[in-house]
Amino acid sequence: MTDERTSASCRCGKVALKLAGAPIFRAICYCTSCQEAGRRHQAAPGADPVVAADGGTDYVLYRKDRVRCIKGGDLLEERRLKPASSTRRMVACCCNTAMLADFTKGHWLSLYRGRLAGDIAPPAMRMMTAERPAGVTLPDDMANYPGYSGRFMLKLILAWIAMGFRRPVVDGVP
Repeated sequence: MTDERTSASCRCGKVALKLAGAPIFRAICYCTSCQEAGRRHQAAPGADPVVAADGGTDYVLYRKDRVRCIKGGDLLEERRLKPASSTRRMVACCCNTAMLADFTKGHWLSLYRGRLAGDIAPPAMRMMTAERPAGVTLPDDMANYPGYSGRFMLKLILAWIAMGFRRPVVDGVP
């Protein structure tokens, strides 16, 4: 484990997360769920932009055991596309800031890149590009995968192994 530490906060600063160690991965997702969730979020008054013009959502993935809410956990509101969805998106209701996506059955959190302070490595890939909006042509400046790449899945599996196959609850996140 590295000593890297960073933080993530909402726009008004009432919600803050502390992140320890290096992220698992950074990628831009084009799945229809991320696009729909982003559209719904951005339609609310004062919401921050989370979906780019090309339909992609920039995420930085962290192990759940390396994320802790240090302030304002009671201000986080869960949003799901459907009530039974295993993915929930957490929004800071104080300023309508999208904070993270949590695949509840998984061992990682996908933090919206715009929430992280400081320098973060550039995205390694675009994934789920088969679901990008019609007419969007993506540049070839990084790998573009129509689905999930083997490299992406391997990074998730290695992180889970390092966690002892646990799926911890994130401290301070409802």
